[in-house]
Amino acid sequence: MSTDTTTAPATAPKLSPVEGIKESSQYLRGTLPEEVAANTDHFSEDAKQLIKFHGSYQQEDRDARKNRPKGGATGKAYMMMIRLKLPGGVLSAGQYLAMDDLAGQYANSTLRFTTRQSIQFHGILKSNLKATIAGINEALVTTLGGCGDVNRNVMTCPAPTGDPVRTQMSDLCGKIAEHLAPKSGKKSYYEIWLNGESVTPPDTAEEAEPIYGKVYLPRKFKIGFAMPYDNCTDIHAQCLGFLAITENGKPVGYNLMVGGGQGQTNSMPDTYPLLSQSVAYLDPDEVVIAAEAVAKLYRDHGNRADRKRARLKYVMHDWGVEKFRAVFARDYWEKPLRMPKDAPITELDLHHGWHPQADGKWFLGLSVENGRVKDEGNYRLRSGLRAIVSKVKCSVRLTPQQDALLCDIDLANKATVDSLLNEYGIPRPENLSLVRKWSMACPAIPTCGLAITESERSLPGLVDNLHTALTDLGLDREPISVRMTGCPNGCARPYQSEIGLVGRGGTKYTVYIGGDRIGRRLNAEVEDSVPIDQIVPKLSSVFRAFKDERTNGEDFGGYCDRIGLERLKSLFSTK
Repeated sequence: MSTDTTTAPATAPKLSPVEGIKESSQYLRGTLPEEVAANTDHFSEDAKQLIKFHGSYQQEDRDARKNRPKGGATGKAYMMMIRLKLPGGVLSAGQYLAMDDLAGQYANSTLRFTTRQSIQFHGILKSNLKATIAGINEALVTTLGGCGDVNRNVMTCPAPTGDPVRTQMSDLCGKIAEHLAPKSGKKSYYEIWLNGESVTPPDTAEEAEPIYGKVYLPRKFKIGFAMPYDNCTDIHAQCLGFLAITENGKPVGYNLMVGGGQGQTNSMPDTYPLLSQSVAYLDPDEVVIAAEAVAKLYRDHGNRADRKRARLKYVMHDWGVEKFRAVFARDYWEKPLRMPKDAPITELDLHHGWHPQADGKWFLGLSVENGRVKDEGNYRLRSGLRAIVSKVKCSVRLTPQQDALLCDIDLANKATVDSLLNEYGIPRPENLSLVRKWSMACPAIPTCGLAITESERSLPGLVDNLHTALTDLGLDREPISVRMTGCPNGCARPYQSEIGLVGRGGTKYTVYIGGDRIGRRLNAEVEDSVPIDQIVPKLSSVFRAFKDERTNGEDFGGYCDRIGLERLKSLFSTK
C-alpha cells in the first residue's frame, strides 16, 4: 500500500464575473464609447458594470413598473443615477449653482445629499448622461470614482472653523483623493465623456494603474477622517479611517483604523456589519502613503470570487488584527509599526445652527431631511438654497449626516439668510425635533434596484409618530438616532444607530436596537419582519422602560446595551 500522503494543490476559487469584465475593459473603456453614442435607452450588462467607475448607476423607475397598466408595454423605464466625487463635500457657490442647474435640466429636479458628503442626481435618461457629466466637469467637479471598485469619496469633518486639526484633515483628505484616483481610468473618462483625445493604454497594468492594477480593487473602498471629540464621519464604518491625535489643540498624528463596513446579505450568515479596529499610529506625513499601502493590501488579499464577501472588513475579520498588522508591516509598510494611541471617541457634532469661522465670517448648518433637496408645497428647500447661495455667494459643504453647511457668510448677511429661510419655508434646526435631526435614510424605491422596501419616502411619517410617542413620555429632548435603509446593504449606516430599520420586503423591516448615537457600537437585531405600522407601538414599550429605569445621564442606546438583548426582545414584543 502506498504511503504517499502528498495532496493535490487546492484549486483556486473561480473569480466573479465582474473581475473578467474589469480585466478585459482596457482600463474602464470596454464598449462604453460605442454604447454611449448608440440610440438606446440602456447599457449592456458588461457596460452597466463599467459605468459605475465613471460615477453612474443604471437604474429603473420602479414607480413606473408598479404603475404600468396590465396588458400594456412591459419594457423597463430605464434611468441613470450620477454621483459626484467630492472630497470633504466642498462646493464653491458657482459649483453648487451649476449642480442645481443640471438637476433641473437633466435630472428629476432634485438634488440628493448623500451619507458620504456627495451629491447624487436621479432620473437622468441615458441620452442625457454624457451632457450631464460634461456639465459637471465644466464646473470643475468630477464623477470619476464616485462608484465602482476603487477608492470612493474621502470624508472629513466639513465644519470650516479654521482650527488646525480640521484644516489639516481637509488638506489630507484632498491629497488622498487625488493620490488614489484612477490614473488610466481618468484617460478613458476624458475620452468617453469629455471628447478627449484617444490615448492608447500602456502595455502593462503597473504602468497604467500603479496602485490598482488592471483589475482594480475587489470591491469599493471607503476612507474617512475624524476626531475623538467629533466623529461626524462615523469613522468606525470606514474601510480605512484616520483618527486625529491632538496635543494642545494641534494635530500631532493619526491612529490608522481598518476594517469597518455596514453591508450584509440576508441569505448569507457569514456577512455582517463590522467596526474598524486600530492598527497603528502615524505621523501626519505618513497618512497618504499609508492609504496607498492599505489599498494595495486590499488589492492583493481581498476576495475576488465572492463579491458578497469581498470588502476589506472580511480580510480584517478573518485574519484578526495581529495578522493584519504583521502582513501590513512586512509586505506593504516595510518599517516598524507604532501602536495606536489611546483616543476614545466622545462626541459627534451635527454642526447645526450659526457658528463663527476663524476668518470672521459665519457658517450656518441646516438639517436636510434624508438629504433630499426639493420643492414641495410651502417647503421650498431647493429654491431657497439657490436664492441664498445666489444672493450672498456662500460656499456649500455637505455633511456625512446628509445635511448642508452654508459657509463664508459675512456678518452683515446673516439677517438676509434668516429672512430667506422664512420666505422659502425652510425650518431652522432649533425648531425641528431631535429625533428628526438625528434620522437618516437611503433613497431606496423608486430609484435603487437593490431596495426591497421604501426608506426615504417612509421615514418622515415614522419619525412624526416617533416624536409623538417620545413627547407623550417626556422624552422628546433625548437625541435618539434612527436610520432606515431599503435593504441590508446599509448605505445610511443603520447598524450603528440606536434604532436601525432595515428593509425586509413589502412594508416590513428588521428592527435593530442598542447602537451608539456617536458611532462606537453596533446594535442588535430584536425582531425580524416587523410591519411598519407596528414599529412605533413596539418601540414605545422600550421607551417607557428607558424612562423608568435609566441611570443618571444614560442615553437610550447605552440603556439598551446595558439591559441586554433578551430583555430588549421581551420589551419590544410588548405593545
